[in-house]
Amino acid sequence: MTRRPHRQAVAAYAANHAETQAATVEFVDLITAIIDDAGINYLSITGRAKSPKSFAGKVARRADELTDPLVEITDQVGVRVITYVQSDVQAVAALLTEQFGVLEDRDLGLEAANEGRFGYASRHLLVSRDKDAHAYDPARCASVQLRTVLQHAWAEFEHDARYKGDVPPEHASDLDRRFTLAAGLLELADREFSIIRDRLQSGLGEVTEVISGDDTLSATDLATFLAGRYTGSGFSRAEHYALSAQLLGELGITSIEQLSEVLATTDSDGTMRAMGYRYPPGAARRLDDDLLASFRERYVDLPGNADRRSTLRGRLQRLPDRHPSDDD
Repeated sequence: MTRRPHRQAVAAYAANHAETQAATVEFVDLITAIIDDAGINYLSITGRAKSPKSFAGKVARRADELTDPLVEITDQVGVRVITYVQSDVQAVAALLTEQFGVLEDRDLGLEAANEGRFGYASRHLLVSRDKDAHAYDPARCASVQLRTVLQHAWAEFEHDARYKGDVPPEHASDLDRRFTLAAGLLELADREFSIIRDRLQSGLGEVTEVISGDDTLSATDLATFLAGRYTGSGFSRAEHYALSAQLLGELGITSIEQLSEVLATTDSDGTMRAMGYRYPPGAARRLDDDLLASFRERYVDLPGNADRRSTLRGRLQRLPDRHPSDDD
């Protein structure tokens, strides 16, 4: 039976659920903005505020071990980031570690591998808006799940089969074996997807010289060019390439040839060092940095940058005071 303090905690959580929902929306927006600004590709970023019913159920299940459920149940605000390949999970984890205080970081896939088994694979971060935080604060913290699309498919299907289906006891061991086999196959597929992407990136670099000028610069041509220009950088989201093409148009750059001329005088490696990344930025972000270094305040003031001028000026402060193109 739920203890009286626990019942009070459940009631308090239900009474404040609107605030938890608002905090969830804020966290999703914040994490989306951070990842978008970094140019890291992803499939989706979603969030959920733990329902009062789910909170009450968790309190009941853990009644013997909980003393203060409002601070011991740490997934009240949940955010899920789904990427395409494992290297992007690692990149997002590094990025969030840079931007937030991290109270907990568990790689459940790595834990399973260290135990010599296959199974649920997901990176779980418990983050706080306070960089120096040492304890969970429901108003300032969120539980963030990071998965590849294949890991997500496995986890969702496994959850539905185990918790929403009716599996006879005599079939449970066979079900376990098949889920283990599927987990191993998906891990192999994740690795192959990473290899495919890496080879596409290295191969695209061979065709950048044959792209000719045009009246307009398409996002597709730009993506191909940047893959060769910034070898080793990850692909960016389609809308990021479209935004880059728009910004280039606002600068009067409408062909690959013109862009090549601008970047020929840009110290991309120096700009990269000045930014001090702890994660691999995407190709669109690399271009964004180089254009910021080349055009500085002119780039910040472009109409297409109206919603992120504060962020761009913060990045501009990391760059040296002067750049060769300042005199253009």
